[in-house]
Parts: sequence; C-alpha cells; structure tokens
Amino acid sequence: MVAAAKASVPTIQDQASAMQLSQCAKNLGTALAELRTAAQKAQEACGPLEMDSALSLVQNLERDLQEVKAAARDGKLKPLPGETMEKCAQDLGNSTKAVSSAIAQLLGEVAQGNENYAGIAARDVAGGLRSLAQAARGVAALTSDPAVQAIVLDTASDVLDKASSLIEEAKKATGHPGDPENQQRLAQVAKAVTQALNRCVSCLPGQRDVDNALRAVGDASKRLLSDSLPPSTGTFQEAQSRLNEAAAGLNQAATELVQASRGTPQDLARASGRFGQDFSTFLEAGVEMAGQAPSQEDRAQVVSNLKGISMSSSKLLLAAKALSTDPAAPNLKSQLAAAARAVTDSINQLITMCTQQAPGQKECDNALRELETVRELLENPVQPISDMSYFGCLDSVMENSKVLGEAMTGISQNAKNGNLPEFGEAIATASKALCGFTEAAAQAAYLVGVSDPNSQAGQQGLVEPTQFARANQAIQMACQSLGESGCTQAQVLSAATIVAKHTSALCNSCRLASARTANPTAKRQFVQSAKEVANSTANLVKTIKALDGAFTDENRAQCQAATAPLLEAVDNLSAFASNPEFASIPAQISPEGRAAMEPIVISAKTMLESAGGLIQTARALAVNPRDPPRWSVLAGHSRTVSDSIKKLITSMRDKAPGQLECEAAIAALNSCLRDLDQASLAAVSQQLAPREGISQEALHTQMLTAVQEISHLIEPLASAARAEASQLGHKVSQMVQYFEPLTLAAVGAASKTLSHPQQMALLDQTKTLAESALQLLYTAKEAGGNPKQAAHTQEALEEAVQMMTEAVEDLTTTLNEAASAAGVVGGMVDSISQAINQLDEGPMGEPEGSFVDYQTTMVRTAKAIAVTVQEMVTKSNTSPEELGPLANQLTSDYGRLALQAKPAAVAAENEEIGAHIKHRVQELGHGCSALVTKAGALQCSPSDAYTKKELIECARKVSEKVSHVLAALQAGNRGTQACITAASAVSGIIADLDTTIMFATAGTLNREGAETFADHREGILKTAKVLVEDTKVLVQNAAGSQEKLAQAAQSSVSTITRLADVVKLGAASLGSEDPETQVVLINAVKDVAKALGDLISATKAAAGKVGDDPAVWQLKNSAKVMVTNVTSLLKTVKAVEDEATKGTRALEATTEHIRQELAVFCSPEPPAKTSTPEDFIRMTKGITMATAKAVAAGNSCRQEDVIATANLSRRAIADMLRACKEAAYHPEVAPDVRLRALHYGRECANGYLELLDHVLLTLQKPNPELKQQLTGHSKRVAGSVTELIQAAEAMKGTEWVDPEDPTVIAENELLGAAAAIEAAAKKLEQLKPRAKPKEADESLNFEEQILEAAKSIAAATSALVKAASAAQRELVAQGKVGAIPANALDDGQWSQGLISAARMVAAATNNLCEAANAAVQGHASQEKLISSAKQVAASTAQLLVACKVKADQDSEAMKRLQVAGNAVKRASDNLVKAAQKAAAFEDQENETVVVKEKMVGGIAQIIAAQEEMLRKERELEEARKKLAQIRQQQYKFLPSELRDEH
Repeated sequence: MVAAAKASVPTIQDQASAMQLSQCAKNLGTALAELRTAAQKAQEACGPLEMDSALSLVQNLERDLQEVKAAARDGKLKPLPGETMEKCAQDLGNSTKAVSSAIAQLLGEVAQGNENYAGIAARDVAGGLRSLAQAARGVAALTSDPAVQAIVLDTASDVLDKASSLIEEAKKATGHPGDPENQQRLAQVAKAVTQALNRCVSCLPGQRDVDNALRAVGDASKRLLSDSLPPSTGTFQEAQSRLNEAAAGLNQAATELVQASRGTPQDLARASGRFGQDFSTFLEAGVEMAGQAPSQEDRAQVVSNLKGISMSSSKLLLAAKALSTDPAAPNLKSQLAAAARAVTDSINQLITMCTQQAPGQKECDNALRELETVRELLENPVQPISDMSYFGCLDSVMENSKVLGEAMTGISQNAKNGNLPEFGEAIATASKALCGFTEAAAQAAYLVGVSDPNSQAGQQGLVEPTQFARANQAIQMACQSLGESGCTQAQVLSAATIVAKHTSALCNSCRLASARTANPTAKRQFVQSAKEVANSTANLVKTIKALDGAFTDENRAQCQAATAPLLEAVDNLSAFASNPEFASIPAQISPEGRAAMEPIVISAKTMLESAGGLIQTARALAVNPRDPPRWSVLAGHSRTVSDSIKKLITSMRDKAPGQLECEAAIAALNSCLRDLDQASLAAVSQQLAPREGISQEALHTQMLTAVQEISHLIEPLASAARAEASQLGHKVSQMVQYFEPLTLAAVGAASKTLSHPQQMALLDQTKTLAESALQLLYTAKEAGGNPKQAAHTQEALEEAVQMMTEAVEDLTTTLNEAASAAGVVGGMVDSISQAINQLDEGPMGEPEGSFVDYQTTMVRTAKAIAVTVQEMVTKSNTSPEELGPLANQLTSDYGRLALQAKPAAVAAENEEIGAHIKHRVQELGHGCSALVTKAGALQCSPSDAYTKKELIECARKVSEKVSHVLAALQAGNRGTQACITAASAVSGIIADLDTTIMFATAGTLNREGAETFADHREGILKTAKVLVEDTKVLVQNAAGSQEKLAQAAQSSVSTITRLADVVKLGAASLGSEDPETQVVLINAVKDVAKALGDLISATKAAAGKVGDDPAVWQLKNSAKVMVTNVTSLLKTVKAVEDEATKGTRALEATTEHIRQELAVFCSPEPPAKTSTPEDFIRMTKGITMATAKAVAAGNSCRQEDVIATANLSRRAIADMLRACKEAAYHPEVAPDVRLRALHYGRECANGYLELLDHVLLTLQKPNPELKQQLTGHSKRVAGSVTELIQAAEAMKGTEWVDPEDPTVIAENELLGAAAAIEAAAKKLEQLKPRAKPKEADESLNFEEQILEAAKSIAAATSALVKAASAAQRELVAQGKVGAIPANALDDGQWSQGLISAARMVAAATNNLCEAANAAVQGHASQEKLISSAKQVAASTAQLLVACKVKADQDSEAMKRLQVAGNAVKRASDNLVKAAQKAAAFEDQENETVVVKEKMVGGIAQIIAAQEEMLRKERELEEARKKLAQIRQQQYKFLPSELRDEH
C-alpha cells in the first residue's frame, strides 16, 4: 500500500492532494516500521506463551461452536451480512488447507524441540481454526436442510476437539523433544485432525456427491482386481456397439463435469452423479468386451486400459472437487482440462484396441472426442494454459497450421483414392495439430488479455501445490508397488526411479521456496521438510538396493517398512505446501483485455467447428467416396478452416502485447520533449515566466519522486522487452505516466530558478532523460518481448538501459544538490526510509560475496558515516549553510550501508546474527533520518540555539548507533573484525615509523643517557622470534574458528607494537651522529610491519576459504614475505654494529624491499588513488641522484657511502614505482600509454636492481673491471628514466610543458590574470544597487547600468587574456618564439612584455570592479569609476601591442585577440557613458544653492566658494604632475615595442 501510494504521488496534479498523500504514505510507512519493531519485541518476550494462548483460543472456539449448534437446533441460526454459500464454502476449503499446513509446521518444530517456532505454528493452527469455525457456521446458516446443518457443525466441532488435543500433546512434546512416545502420540493425534478436516470439507454441498462418485468409481473398479472375468454372453458386434455408446456417454459426462465445476453446487452434484453412473455403465461394457478377448494377453491389455480409465476418472473428479471448493485457485482450471483430456485419451486407447471398424473410422471418432475436450479451453481463457510465451504461441500456431494444411490435403486425397490406413494417419495427425493449435490460441488469448494495462497480471506463488500433490501421488503409487509381493526386479527399479525423481523435484522446490520467502518460519519449515524427505529417501534407497540384491521376504519387509517414513514426510510437506499463503494469485483481466482477446478466441472457435465438420464429412466419404455433395461440403469446411487460421495468425500479429502501448508512450514522450524544447528557448531568451501557486521545494520533490519511480522501472521494462511480452505494455504504461508530471515540474522548477546556468542544466538533464527513455522505448518496441528478436536487439537494449540509468543518476544528483543547498531534506529522508524498508522487503538469492567481503565494506562505510556526523557537528557551529551537502553525503553513505546489510545478513554465520545486523542498521537509519531533518531545520534558521542543540544530540545518537552496527558486525565474524582492527593498528605503527625516519634523517634522533645498542639487541631478537610464532598461529587459524583468529590477530598486533618500540630505542642508542644506520634499522622493522599488515589482510580474505581458493594462495605468499622480512631484520640487527658488513647488509635489505615493491607494482590491482604526470616526472629525478650515489659507492667501496646509497635507493625506487602506477592508472591515460609507462617502470626498477647487485658484488670482490662495469648499468637505468619521462609526456599529451619554460611562465601569468578577472566578475554578479529612501526608481536604472557595464568589461577582459594565451601558443608552434630558449633572459622582449600587460589588465579590471562596487553603494566619485574604465582600455591596448610584435596578422588567434580587445574597448566606453549619466553623481552638482539674504553672510559665501575653487585647481595641477611622474617611471620598465607607442 505504501509503495503504491508513493508511486501515484507524481501523477497527481493537485499540489495539496499530492502533498497530503505523500505525507500519509510516509506516516503509514513509519507506523508500520514501528509496529514491526514492537511486534518483534513482543514476540521475543511472549514466545513461550504462544502455545497456551493458542490452546485457549481453540477451547473458546469450541464453546462458541456449541452455542451455534444449539441455535441451529432451535432454528435460530441466521447467516451474517454479506455471507453467501459460495464464499463460505471457499473459506472453509482455504481454512482447511491453512490448518493442514500449520499442523505440518507444528510437527516439524516440535520434533526439532524449538519452543518459539512451535508456539508460532500453534498460533497459526488456532488462527486457521478460527476461520474454519466461522466458515462452518456460515455454511450451516445458509443450508436449509437440518441434517446437513448438523453434519457440518458436528464435523467442525470434531476438528476443534482433536486440534485442542493436538496442541496439548505438542506442548508436552516440546518439553521432551527426544521422547519417542510423545512423538508417536503427537503423530497419531495429527492424523486424526487431518481425517476430521477431510470429513468437514466433504460435508459441503456438491462435495458429498463428488465423494459418492469417487466411491462409485472405486467400487466399480474393484471388479478389475479379480483374477477371472465373467464370460461374455452376447456377440462381439453387440459388445462393441455397447462399448462405443458407453464411451460417448462417459466422454459427454466428463465434459459436463468440467462445466459444472465452475457452476453451482447443485450443478456439480448432478454432473458428478451422472459421471459415476456413466462410468459404471462404461466399465460393464469394458468388462464384457474383455470377456470377448480371444487370448489371455489381450484380456490383460483390456483390463490394464480399463484401470487407466479408472485412474484418470478419479483424477478428474478430484480436480473438479478442488476447483468447486476454490474457483479462484490458480492453475486448477488448466489441471481440470488436462484431467478431462486424459479421460478422453484413455477411452480412445481402449476403443482403438477393442473395436473392429473400417480403417479410419476409429481415428475419426477419437479425433472428434479430442476436439470436444479441447473446445473447453476457449470458453473463458482467463488462466494460463501452459508456460508458453506469446511468441512461442505464435510459433506453435504457425507450425501446427502447416502440419494441419498437409494433413487436410492427405485426408482429401486418401479418402478420394481409398487409401484408408493413410487416411486414418492423416486424421490422427490433423487431430493432434488441432489440439496443439487450440492450446496455443487459448494461451495467446490469455496473454493478450493480461497484457492490457488495465488488467492485473497474476503473481506466481511461492510453491505450486499441484506439483506437490502430483509428486505425492506418484510416490505413493511407487511405494505401493514396492510393497506388493509379486513385484519383479524391473518393477522395483522403475519404482525406485520414480521415487528418486519426484523426491529430488520436491527438495529442489523446497530449496527455491526457502530462498524466495521472507517469512523465517516458512523458510525453516521448507528446509526441515526437505531434509526429512531427503533422509527418508536415502534410507529407502538403501533397502531397495538390498532387495535388488536378494528378493527375500526379510528384505521386502524392510523395504516396505522404509516407505512409511518417506510417505509421512511427503504427506507433511504436501500439507504444508497447500497453505493458501503460498498459492499463486490469479490474473484479473479487464473488459478492454477481454475485448482484445475476442478476435483470437472467435477465430479459434470457428476453426474448431469447421475442423469437426470436416472430420465428420471425411468419415462419411471414407466409407462412400462417390458422393459429390459431400465433397463440396468438405471443400467448404476446408476453406473455412484455412480462413480461420489466417484470421487467427493476423489477429495474433496485430494484437502482439505491448506494441500499442509503446506507440502511445512514444507519442507522449515526444510531446514532453516539445514542451521541454519550448521551455529551453524561453529560458534562453529570459522569457520563462515563473510558475505561480507552488513552491520551489514542492516542484523539486515532485521531480525527485518521479525520477525515483522511473528508475525503478528501467530494468523491469528491459526484462519485459527481452522475453516477457505480456508485461511490456504494463511497464511501458507505468513508466510513461511519470514523464508528463516530471516535465511540468522541471519547467516550473526552472522558471523559479534565478541562475540561468542552473535553469538550463535542469531543463537539459530532464530532456536527456526523456530522450534516453524514448530510445529505450523504440528498442523495446522492436524487441517486443520476443526472445528471438531480442537476441538481435540485445546490444542496443543494454546501451539504452545504460544511457537512461546514467541520465537518472545525473538528474537525481542535481536535484539532491539543489535540495541540500536550500535546506530541503524531504527527499533525503525518503531515501533513508526507503533504504530501511528494503531491508525487510522480499527475500533475496544467494549472496555473491562472503560475509567478510560485506563486513569489510560495511565497516568502512559505517566509519565514513561517523566522520560525516562529526563534521556536521562542527559545521553546525561555524557554517550551518554547509550542512546540506554533508546531509546528502550521509544519506548516500547510509544507502550504501543498507544495500550491503541485506546480503551480509544472509551470509552471516546464523540467522540470529543476520537479524541482529539488520536491526542495528535499521536503528542507525532512523537516527540518520532524524539528524538529516535537524540539519535541514538548522539551515533554515542558523541562529536557533535550540535546533542546534537538538542536532548535536541527534549526532551523538547516530555515533552511538554506528558503534552498535560495528559491534553487530564484529559479533557476526569476530575474527575478521579483529583482522580489520589489527590492520588499522599496523597502519598506525607504519606511520609512526615514517615519522621516526624523518627525525633520524634530520639527525635529531638522540640516545637517552649512556645506553648502547647492545642493551637493546637481545630484546629485539626475542620480540622478533615471538612475532614469528604469532605469524604461524595467525596463518593456521585462517581456516579455524573466529575466536582463535581474533586472538591471533590481537596477539600479532601487540607483538609488532613492542617490536617497533624496542627497535626505535635501539636506533636511538646508535646516536644521531650515524643517521644512515639509524634509518637502515628502522626501515627493517618498517618492512616487517608492512608485511604483517599485508598478511593480516590476506588472512581476513582467506578466512573460511578452502585450500584451492586464490585467497589461500595469496595468504601463503604473504606468509613467505613476512618470514623473509623478519629474517632480514634479524640480520640487520646482528650487523648494525659491524663496521665491515653493515653497509652490505643495508644494501641487501634494500634490494629485497625493492623486489617486494616491484611485485606489488606488477600486480593487476589498481592503485588506491591516481596522480598527475608532473608528480611522476618529479619522482624520476630522485632515481638520477640515487644512481649517481650508487656508482660513487661502488667506486669508493666505503660502508658509509653504501648505507647512504641503500637508504636513498629504497626511497627513490619506491616513490617512482608508486607514482608511475598512480599516473598510469589515471582515467584520462590511454591504454597503450599505460602499458608503455608500466613496462618502462618495471624496466627501470629491474635495471636499478642489477646496478645494486653489481655494487654488492664490487663490495665483496673490489677490482677495476667490476668498477668499470658500473657505468654500463647506470646507463641502462638512465635510458629507462628517459623512456619513463617520454611516457609521462605521452600521458600529458600535447599539453605537456616544461615548468621552467619562460613561455609557460607567461601563459601561466595570462591564465592567472584570467582567473583574477573571472573572480572579480563573480564578485560583480553578487552586487546589488544600494537601496535609497528617495527617488529609488529613478536612480536604480542607472546603477544597474553601471553594474552591467562593469560585468561586460570583466567578461570581455577574461576572453581577451584567454585569446592572448592562444596567440602565445600559436607563436611557439610557429617557431617565432622559442619554446625553451637557451637563455631565459633573451625572451624578455616578448614574454615579459606580455606578462606585464596581462598583469596590468588584471589589476585594472580589479580596480574597476572595486570602483563599481563603491559607486553603487554611494561611496565613490564619478571620476574614479571613469578613470578605472579608461585604465582597463589602456592596459588592453598594451596587451594587444605586446602580442602584435611577432604574430601573424591573418592568424585565427590574432583575429580572436583583436575581437576580444574591441569588446573590452566597447564595454569600457559603455561604462563611462553610464557613469556620466548616473544620477548618483549628478545629485551633488544639481543641488540648489541657497543664497543668504544678509550682506555679511552673502560676502562670506562668495569668499568660501572662491577659496574652494582655487584649492581644487591646485589639487588638479598636483594630480597631473603625479600622473606624469608615474608614467615616466613605468616607461623605463616597458619593453621596447611598447615604448614606441608612447
């Protein structure tokens, strides 16, 4: 209900109604979530009391039913309002199934000794009995016959009585689950309840008659079990005639029974009575015919066929009984039709064998009977006939029509030529084709009706009860044959095969049902039932093998005894599966759908009638081919059949599901696109009128809701287009209904958006979504749900889905960002609520990853949520306006967490842990929702201290709930959680060691007191050995228990912490005068720590994996690296004070470290982050220095030089490899360039390793020859570095430049100037004219003109410097200016002139913006604004001159530069004009001078005015002199080309 309400919100035009519905849906969702939580808590608290409560309820029902019986005896029992016989009978049947299912569940849980689940099952039994008692009362009240009333109420009372005993026995057995006596007694009572339920249902009107008919069939069939049959008294012809008449009567009775099962109980009673009588008549005729059989074999064959007819008749009666009890039950109608056809087929087989007629006559009679049976399928095809798809039906019709056409030709020719055997074959072929044709037509008609958007498609049930019933029956028959004394070896093997086949199918169905259901009780019961069936089957198979080996009475008895547990287990499973809760929901076909079905149904019916007439005519012609009138009748029937088939195929093609809906949807989307185009044009011309009567927030909410609903339909629509034609129309209609409200809301939201770029972005993204949807619809229409067609359109369909998904994501991101910036959090709260609800929605299949994978991701996401929450607390005090993006981030993180929580719960060690994880994640979701709400409130009122306090409190609760989630995950897999914590701790240790290396390198790692390294050596060695032991335990416990794994991880972290501390003390004891040795020692323990971190991560990944898993292989490799590094540390510790070998040891440790880094570099794992090629190039410089050091150390052979080389080499190579991989994996780097960079990075590292190995060899055996070879090795490294730099240039593309190039410096200056101008322009965008109390309307226009003119200048100058930058690049490309001049100073004639001009433009524009700002605020003079504008124009002229010096006047760049310069000049002139007109500067000039009337005062005024005039003239002269001096000073620094202009 909540989902349907939310889905309908975007389609409601009235804003108030939409908002009210949305709010009600939210409230209902919240209330349901709270109710679910409360119910779970109540169940936990009251679980043990469920059994007592159920028993009390049943006893109360018994008392109520006694009162009903008393009322019935007194004639006072009246039906309740709304009760009808059909409804009450159906309720009685459904409640019987529900009680049977609950009893089966109760028995299973009691056997398991699970008190809580047994209590739930007992409650379900009591609930089903309440419905049964109510239905029984209704049936009795609606029955006029007192005897029937009494029987119904007595049987219902008997059910309640025995059910009460069952619950009491279950309560006793739960306390002693291992007691076999209790279990046996419980099984007996349960059997009594089941029998009572059957008796109760049998009392229903119509049911008794069906039961009587079943008994009649059974009694009549007993005659077939006798060894001898009575001899026939009549002739063969008389027996044959009676058999034919009885066969026709039984076939007709079967057809009437099928029709009556959908009618009233009285119809069913009459039809079942007649069927019983006709069956008895037919059986007598069949027995008489068996007596006419000439041999014993023929007689046995006739009896066998009669047994088959008896069994199929019983199945038909059972199907009719089931359908009359529950007419709405799915698939019962098709089963009834199948049972009727089985009866017809059985009769045909017997007639074919027993009768002697002219060839072809039997085939005609059989065909007519078959056509009569399948005609029923076309009467009201509102249920699926088969599993065929629509296009499968069309293929079947086409194929059968071809077969039928050939058969009709054969019928005509063979009848004419008198080839009667071939005639009979053609009739049989035609009959088979007609039956298949009719089935396909009926199924196609059903699919057409269901595909109508107004129809409601049926929903598949959890299980197929009929499949369980069929399997149960087959297993019972097989077990019965196993128990017969005369069964042969072949029969035993056949029975074993049947049992194995059907029990396997049942177990598979149980497995699928347990995976699909969200009900934990049902999930447990399906799993438990499957186990019981599998175990009892295994035991039976053992006894069958023993019987097959020796057919002794003892083995036969054991085999028969082994069938009892299997039959009981299968009975219990079938009873549980019959629960109506698990049944399918039938389709509801609308009147429009029925109208669409009519052409197909009418054509098929016409074809069947004509085909029947054709066969009857052909039958007569086969006897007498010389009958011209009959030949014309046959031709007429043949023509009608052909025309009907053509009409049917045409109708099926025209009525292909989804095509009309796709066309209508395409037209609707095109209309939406036209509206969006018109809105975009209006927005471009600033004529998009704001939509009135609705807020921006409401429009954004409408858009977001519509986009969410559209996103949910993308994949279902694509799936329907691939292979589900009947669903295509539904999905298309559902999706397109959201585009009109989305378009209206998008145009409205854009009209209320002040920023023009935001307006266009919103409209463009909405238009992109509509266009991608249009593409998807075109592709879906072409695919049409036809799997054959979809194979050709698969790629296009996938591409359309991808495009639409991306468009949805882009638009959603834009809307969320806009909402968060405005403090609107409704969409975020909805997203969190949706994520919470999805945790409880529907079951999911097997998770793709392990629990460890989900746990790792969830821990990372939960920690990210905690960080975001802390940032929200900080921003609430400093910058409340920044809370929106943080709330958006919190929403996204929680969505990811909830998405991982569901599979993590499924993959958890047990259900309890999984439920706990889901519960904690849901609690966290409620906390996040509250926090986001408070963040939105604080954004709206930043100064509200109370809201701020509430936000901090919500943040505290969220942080607390994050810790609860982490604790739940830890409980789920304590060992892997300990590994995650340990890996984090090791990362901290590595960071601490890096800091210590920095201190040591700086020479500030001093010893404490007079200690020496010897004081710490022993401690280091002991701790390292302990760490090795811890490592072994850690690796061993990867496949062990979680508890041991946790202990091993904690122990290893504790040991590495101690080892790092003792090594740091040892390094300090070496003294700061030997920093290189200190670094060697600390690097050795850092390698150990790093290896331990990798080992812990590998252990976490390998936890619980089998031996051949790649994670286990990785664990073994990590363990080897760990051992290698610990060994290296021990060697370093021993050699650290040995002056002769410590350098050699340091070099060995470095080469090992480089090899490990190279292994990481060569792995396919992408780096955690990417970097720029510039960073990569910087890292290559260190290799050049390290190479020089290595060669020098090899030549000097001094230990100090070798140690320094070892330390420098380690750092340089590691940094290069890291930077190379990060740069190579940048998303903009081409694949071939990436491979090239990685190749030369590997070559460089290998070359350097060879160099270090050679230095090591030289140290051990110094001689001139080896020293000379050092140069060759260094050249190889240098060559690799050169290739690396070229690869880096290729990564950058043509944009790569030398940072030292003066032309690059000039361009950077230009770009800096552009950035400054754009920043100033943004500042101008935010300015508004100062509000004035008087004459506001007159002055506002002029001030707006000033601002607009200033903005124009800023934009124009920005374009100007960018054009100058392009001109500079063009000059470099033409060679008129050197890209890398030999001497940077020689470049001053151009580069420096351009740089100074660019700086002047930027400075002048900045001054202009400040002057404009001051002017509109009323603080500036007219002269300052005009002067600033003129200065922009002057500096622009200088920039143009600087660029003209060497540029080609006809080049594109120079033309763009000239255009940009003219734009600046025009904008400056406009600003000057606007300023001169502005009333803001004329107010002072236009002030009226008030002349004083007194003489003295008047003279004083004149003197003051003259004094002011003289002072202004003097100030003007001084200002002119100052300007001249400034220009003279600046002239000295101008380049030569600029001086010529002045």
